[in-house]
Amino acid sequence: MSPSLTTAFLQQANRELATSLLYRALSYWADLRDYGGFTDLFDRQAEEEESHAKNFYAFLTDRDQAVTIGPFEAIAPVHADLLAVAKAVHAHERANTAAIHALYELAVSEKDYGTQVFLQTYIAEQVEEEAWTASLVERVSRSTCGGALYNLDRHIVKDLFGEK
Repeated sequence: MSPSLTTAFLQQANRELATSLLYRALSYWADLRDYGGFTDLFDRQAEEEESHAKNFYAFLTDRDQAVTIGPFEAIAPVHADLLAVAKAVHAHERANTAAIHALYELAVSEKDYGTQVFLQTYIAEQVEEEAWTASLVERVSRSTCGGALYNLDRHIVKDLFGEK
């Protein structure tokens, strides 16, 4: 891997780990407010994003590149309500999509075929991430009364991913 691609790839690996930490922080935010379903949702996403980070770091070491993890800024989500959380998560995933696309474009310009193949999984993954976060925004925005929000919280993982 070229030095510029290695640097960009490492930045994306750290972005994936930071996203894991963001979802973990949102899990605690939801737990503090007794949103058990959203706590589970964000815990699930934290684990998934951590696995993405691990894959990125492992790819670097497979290519004989050193890994530097971090630094990360403190994450203290301050959101007025679940709709603000949903909108922030959707915006975050859209930004992550743009970052992965930029990394892919760099890999193409450098004719690094192995990196291109690796990134195709994450390009497809981001389609899913943007879809569920857009659905999250829509579902939370429709839950305008306490009963609807309670019901959404109870079923959010099943509603978004078809599982319990």
